[in-house]
Amino acid sequence: MVNRMRANRSHTGNRRSHHALDDVRLSKCTNCGSQHVRHTMCDKCGTYRGKKVIDMTAIVAKKTEKKQKKEVKK
Repeated sequence: MVNRMRANRSHTGNRRSHHALDDVRLSKCTNCGSQHVRHTMCDKCGTYRGKKVIDMTAIVAKKTEKKQKKEVKK
């Protein structure tokens, strides 16, 4: 069977013109002022919508401790 109305390249391109992804929208943190992805907590201070969600100082301390142990091993 043959298509009655073939979709040529330009028609296909016109249809696909709306398939492009938009840029990520960033918001400014109210606590520390850094940029973060919308509807997610701030990676720098651990707050979301003005409320403390995660204690980032403990996480940073754990990462530095792990890095120091790795350097000592070498």
